Amino acid sequence: MLHLAEGLRLPTNGLDYTLLGIYFAVVLGIGFAARRSVKTSLDFFLSGRSLPAWITGLAFVAANLGATEILGMAANGAQYGVYTVHWYWIGAIPAMVFLGLVMMPFYYGSKVRSVPEFLLHRFGPSSHLLSSIIFAVSSVLIAGVNLYALALVLKALLGWELWISIVVAGFFVLAYITLGGLSSAIYTEVLQFFVILAALIPLTVVGLKRVGGWGGISDTLSGEKGGAFMTAWDGTGIGSANPLGANWLTIVLGLGFVMSFGYWTTNFAEVQRALSAKNLSAAKRTPLIAAFPKIFIPAVVVIPGLIALVMEPTLGKHEDGLQYNDAIPVLMRDLLPNGVLGIAVTGLLAAFMAGMAANISSFNTVFTNDIWAAYLKKDQPDEHYVKTARWVTAVGVLIGMGTAFIASSFSNIMNYLQTLFSFFNVPLFVVFIIGMFWKKTTPAAGFWGLLSGTAGAMVNYFWFYKHGVIDIPSDQGANFVSSIVAFVLGAAVMVVVTLFTRSKPVEELAGLVYGTRSPGAEEPPGEGDDAWYRRPALLGWGAVILAALCYIPFSF
Repeated sequence: MLHLAEGLRLPTNGLDYTLLGIYFAVVLGIGFAARRSVKTSLDFFLSGRSLPAWITGLAFVAANLGATEILGMAANGAQYGVYTVHWYWIGAIPAMVFLGLVMMPFYYGSKVRSVPEFLLHRFGPSSHLLSSIIFAVSSVLIAGVNLYALALVLKALLGWELWISIVVAGFFVLAYITLGGLSSAIYTEVLQFFVILAALIPLTVVGLKRVGGWGGISDTLSGEKGGAFMTAWDGTGIGSANPLGANWLTIVLGLGFVMSFGYWTTNFAEVQRALSAKNLSAAKRTPLIAAFPKIFIPAVVVIPGLIALVMEPTLGKHEDGLQYNDAIPVLMRDLLPNGVLGIAVTGLLAAFMAGMAANISSFNTVFTNDIWAAYLKKDQPDEHYVKTARWVTAVGVLIGMGTAFIASSFSNIMNYLQTLFSFFNVPLFVVFIIGMFWKKTTPAAGFWGLLSGTAGAMVNYFWFYKHGVIDIPSDQGANFVSSIVAFVLGAAVMVVVTLFTRSKPVEELAGLVYGTRSPGAEEPPGEGDDAWYRRPALLGWGAVILAALCYIPFSF
């Protein structure tokens, strides 16, 4: 999965290891400090719903900015070129804005502790249990990718043995989440956000200087890969060939709508951060605040991938040589002096831990609240569930160590993650969106729509694509198609089943369907929330317009 070349060993020294040690000490300090605030299960799972919007907003974007994002999107930049910006400007921003403006009032207003719990209220126990199992499985799969990838990177870069890297990284993630719950994870993610930027910005600046700036990159790669490689839309006409293996329709529908909305609106690793906000206004602003740094992340992730391709033209060309996943480590090896190198390694380590912690914290919440407390051990004292969550955190880390090996067949880790999202998040999204906007949608429709969408995406990928029944040029193109299949099949099944089964009484849908409100769900705005610059609509539309403007330099 993350086959880093042995020649990437970094010339680290005592200064670099000192910076790593300081970072580990600070992370554990945050865990011990957050432990004092954990008195109830609400404190452990949702930080007592007490955090300000700027904290939850930065944690929201940091939870997504894991090492799989950094290494994976840099790999995509090297493999697919500027087409990779689609994952941000059309594949993230619109969905994040939709989450903030449309879906957060339902999530936060219903006072649920997790995304599956919302399905319990809307559809009933069958959909709730199925979605909880899906969330638990997908969380440990993705968490395991981060942990295993970290171990392989540390082995290649620093010479640490694989098992030592796994134990060290797993211990620290386990320690600070077990100590302080979600508060510990969130405050650590805010720190990690700035550490990651401190690592990536110097790497990008020095790299651009080395290859002659953006003009140098464009001239070199346009000459080697063709002019379309350095644009966002050239070559995406239906029937046209391009490195991404997708056309504008599959990009807009598969990535921009189905996969993107499926991930950002239902992935509990992100939604959990917004649910921990101190009030509804802060919860709505959480993904909207996160959208602005997300717009500019390609500058420090995708561009380094392009720089690496200029500096190492052999990336991805030979199975036994440097792979696309090596893009960031190659730049770290070739460009950074000691000290700055230590910051870069620390940033990469922080990124892995942020991604893993986000998924482990969502796993312990969903398993404890939506499986253990709902079906296995009901009506236990609150202390029982906090203790259970701490044990579940340990179990999740251990399972994650094993599940990551499933990804070993993927040379690009972002291909693997997007495959998981098409399997698990897209079917959830179709159930959410139809159930939220169509009052007649029945409990049976929710269950069968979720099950059929998941099965349809898996059949399309493993049978039709992998067996060559349909010709799709790349794994990413197949993921876009799988997402569309999951959405269309799930939606069709939900409509048909709704026509033949009984709906829930309208009075039970208050606050769960668009156009209704739960009694007592209204709350007065917090102090300063009515300021013009904090208005969710202004933030949301501002982010969408800014993302659209970013396309202009890469579209002609």
